[in-house]
Amino acid sequence: MWRVRFGLLTGFVSLAAVALFVARSDAAPETIRLIAPGVWFREGDMEQGHCNNVIIEMKDYLVVIDANYPSGARGAMVDAKRLSPKPVKYVFDTHHHGDHIYGNAVWTQAGATTIAFPGVAAEMKRLEPARWLEAVKSRPDVAELHRDTPEPPKQDIAQPQFVLNDGQRKIEFLHYGWAHTRGDGFAYLPKEEVLCTGDAVVNGPYNATMDANIGNWPTVLRAAEKLKVRSVLPGHGVPGGRELITGQEQFMAELYKAVKAGVDQGKPVEDLQGSISLPVSVTNWVSEASLKRQIKDAYDEIKQGKPGGDLQP
Repeated sequence: MWRVRFGLLTGFVSLAAVALFVARSDAAPETIRLIAPGVWFREGDMEQGHCNNVIIEMKDYLVVIDANYPSGARGAMVDAKRLSPKPVKYVFDTHHHGDHIYGNAVWTQAGATTIAFPGVAAEMKRLEPARWLEAVKSRPDVAELHRDTPEPPKQDIAQPQFVLNDGQRKIEFLHYGWAHTRGDGFAYLPKEEVLCTGDAVVNGPYNATMDANIGNWPTVLRAAEKLKVRSVLPGHGVPGGRELITGQEQFMAELYKAVKAGVDQGKPVEDLQGSISLPVSVTNWVSEASLKRQIKDAYDEIKQGKPGGDLQP
């Protein structure tokens, strides 16, 4: 894979972030990687909270994976125009989190149709506008849209699989169940053997579990593993191969198993947060900063007997 850098990283980042980029992801904000002819991976600027985007060229139009935050959407839009003169027709929201969906209105105003599986709009209806209004306080790009709530996807994908096939390229949009979020969607290019995963698979310690079904997450990934995949394009972190799916699956399975063992022994969550260590094989997905929250989310899910995402207000 080769890279074309369209922008330079400006400003300063914390030493911790620099260490994270070097040790974990070698991330290069706003760098474009050619994954296959007509398929580009755009790395999100983590300092701005952006997710990654994938830009896919069809015969007469472009498809973009994830709307991003508004500022990320504008950057991806500029890059898409540099890559191809074709218009963006569809933007696929992999899930309902703000860094993947709050830019929806930017894309639809430019003429694109946002699409997602029904769980995305359902979670937005349940959790918004509270999260949007919190983002308005800290994110100028959200505030400047002057909206009271985020724009939901314009079109629901009613079946578990939806296919775009124009004779030049085929994209399969797939839903295997609740993992990172209730509405998790994948975009799969069978000819190119490319899988776009949103945050169901990430490459690094970027797992947010507050809306997850941690116990079911490995099941979803085992379904995705049945696909013939050469390149995995995650929602955060750099691209990789099939090892990202298997590693992510193992991380969630080991997390759940360790917390379940502690619950069965009657240990309080505080003890587990201070004592659980996971295998070296999943180190790529572990950080001290996030592990305590992940342990608590798994603990609550196990104790309450239902997905942790259902415990959110």
